Amino acid sequence: MADATNPFADVVSELAPNGVLRAAVNLANFLLVTGSSPEGEPRGISPSMARAVADKLGVAVEYITYPRPDAIADDAGHDKWDIALIAADPTRATQIAFTSAYSEIESTYLVPAGSPVKSMADIDRPGIRIAVAAGSAYELWLNRNIRHAELVRASTIDESYEVFVAQGLDALSGLKPRLLADVQKLPGARLLDGNFAAVQQAIGTPRANERAAAFLARFVEDAKQSGMVAGFIAQHNVQGLSVAPRSA
Repeated sequence: MADATNPFADVVSELAPNGVLRAAVNLANFLLVTGSSPEGEPRGISPSMARAVADKLGVAVEYITYPRPDAIADDAGHDKWDIALIAADPTRATQIAFTSAYSEIESTYLVPAGSPVKSMADIDRPGIRIAVAAGSAYELWLNRNIRHAELVRASTIDESYEVFVAQGLDALSGLKPRLLADVQKLPGARLLDGNFAAVQQAIGTPRANERAAAFLARFVEDAKQSGMVAGFIAQHNVQGLSVAPRSA
């Protein structure tokens, strides 16, 4: 039960009335979940942020793990989790109240050797086929913005790479840190300059939790300003992730 002496008792009553904060974590994001403890709990920036929220509220944390972020969003409002650590996106925001981003990850394209595609401007054209991991935040962006090229969906990030190679597709979309590793496996392949989107990693809660949403918004801004987010990035030795700018 919520402790009336806790200064955040009203937030605890919404998020963790039984003293346990259920935090939904996306295992597919290799930058934010980098391993697991001997007990099997996820480790990384997302789990660390969730634990920091629980510590601030004075409650325990329980990690509810998902293989893909879209499955987390699908469970919003079904009492499966209390907070979710996934990318903020307008299509998810209908059910989830998101904070501002606490970190950002660039998304871009990898093209094969000899590709006539030279820049971002060459991508969205008829006949161009783009491999993408279904359910990813960047797939949601591509769904809204690609008008002429064809999106070829795969179940996971690994499978999107395999489909790109096996089917000889024109481009592989993905998070820049992952594509920097993939390009090393493909002689002559290259990444396009720039990015088509910056994936905004945030904390969300079901929209019914109005007091909790306000608390989480303040928590994230404080976490960026205090250096907490930067500290977690350094602690987990993550490359390719940056602290998001403070909200205006």
